[in-house]
Amino acid sequence: MKVLIVGDGGREHALALLVARSPLEPRVGVLAGHWNPGLARVAEETGGAYYRGSPTSPGDVARAAEAFSPDLVVVGPEEPLFAGVADALREKGFTVFGPSSRAAVIEKDKVFARSLMWKHRIPGRLRFMAFKDPEEAARYARALGDVAVKPARQAGGRGVRVFPESFEHLRGAVREAASGYAARVAGLVKSKYSDIEHSVIVEERVEGVEYTVMTVTDGESLVALPAVQDHPHLFPFDLGPETGGMGAISGPCETLPFITRREYEESVEIVRRTVEALRAEIGEPYIGALSGQMMLTGFWGPTLIEYYSRFGDPETAALLYMVESDFLELLDRAATRRLAGYTLRLSCDTYVVVKAAAPAGYPADRGRARGHPLAVDEEKARRAGCTVLYAGVDRAPDGSIVTTGSRAVEVACSGGSFQEASERAEKVLEGVRLLDGHPLIHRWDIGSEALLRERMEQAEAARLSYTRRREKGLFTLYDWIPGRGVLSYDYS
Repeated sequence: MKVLIVGDGGREHALALLVARSPLEPRVGVLAGHWNPGLARVAEETGGAYYRGSPTSPGDVARAAEAFSPDLVVVGPEEPLFAGVADALREKGFTVFGPSSRAAVIEKDKVFARSLMWKHRIPGRLRFMAFKDPEEAARYARALGDVAVKPARQAGGRGVRVFPESFEHLRGAVREAASGYAARVAGLVKSKYSDIEHSVIVEERVEGVEYTVMTVTDGESLVALPAVQDHPHLFPFDLGPETGGMGAISGPCETLPFITRREYEESVEIVRRTVEALRAEIGEPYIGALSGQMMLTGFWGPTLIEYYSRFGDPETAALLYMVESDFLELLDRAATRRLAGYTLRLSCDTYVVVKAAAPAGYPADRGRARGHPLAVDEEKARRAGCTVLYAGVDRAPDGSIVTTGSRAVEVACSGGSFQEASERAEKVLEGVRLLDGHPLIHRWDIGSEALLRERMEQAEAARLSYTRRREKGLFTLYDWIPGRGVLSYDYS
């Protein structure tokens, strides 16, 4: 069987490894914008091929597919899906794992996603308002105060800011900051993107423990993967700016130490109902990965923060040690709409820790983080029983591997505890360096006992609160909107 992977990051490297270990002994081809040595190795070792081109160009991807003649094409990142790559491939008769551009709108357009949840009364929904005009967005954010401000379009996980009114004497300053940021985001989105109606979305702010539930669906049946917790902040203990993800943890089995089985199942049900709502709304099945970035909140329990129309990154790296099933069979059955009856086998005594290393400058100054020669001691990783995934790298004219300004590598390790897996990852990261002396940043605290204890305390506090609200039937909230008066929101 021949499989073409579209994309060139750490997620795609993980997908290639998951596919390559299938009993079907696939030949793995790659269409990538950069030279990823990990993906190139998988292609070479399986007798596949490596094609250079733009993953967001339907023409480039179609040409690679026509040259390779794959039995299955797996589209990794979101932007190719938004650009209609899956549509172009299906029009040419290829079997594709990845939603159409119409279905991928669930991630691209956050206003569409929130509206869909309210229209179909999907649990875990949040109050929101969407704006085209920067001044209107600013007035609303100033009036509401305690908000989260986001670009209305998916922008690679960037641009989200939370404005909590935690202290009375700072309330005015927080509202002014939220107002100014809403106007700025609206202006930036309007200037950069023309494929979306609204420019900024202002949501109610919620607090709690975040986690991701990734699923595979053929539009009717759905297979839920184990919950994974991403760590988006740059520095230890959730400090610093948000990134694409500095690491992740998963295990044991489907849940996490701070998420109960019932909370996991409720989270899966949110995604399942979204698949049904999408089909009713757009008139076609959603085929591919659909992920819910969730938060366990004190208001509603499992709450939907954002959808992803693909597998998460770095969350996918955790699947290397969590999933025992034939992953290629799973993707192929979804793509050919034969997912009914599939049973996922997991390693339920395994704990996984993933840690990303990024050059200093990421994410705010990618120019500073770009162009540094990278060295990786892969033998150290093999001795530790870990996997190094190449992400934001490319090949320089002299043949060296250099950074592209994003996360350079992801190290995935498993163990009998999170602490054990974390310590293994730290040993491997000792063998990852930039040859010109430029600093590499990683989070040593991922998988640590202190951080896990903090997560468990946060989750328990949220659990006590939301279960009490459910017992008392407190499902209605009210907002006062300038120029519109009082609005009520029924969550029942």
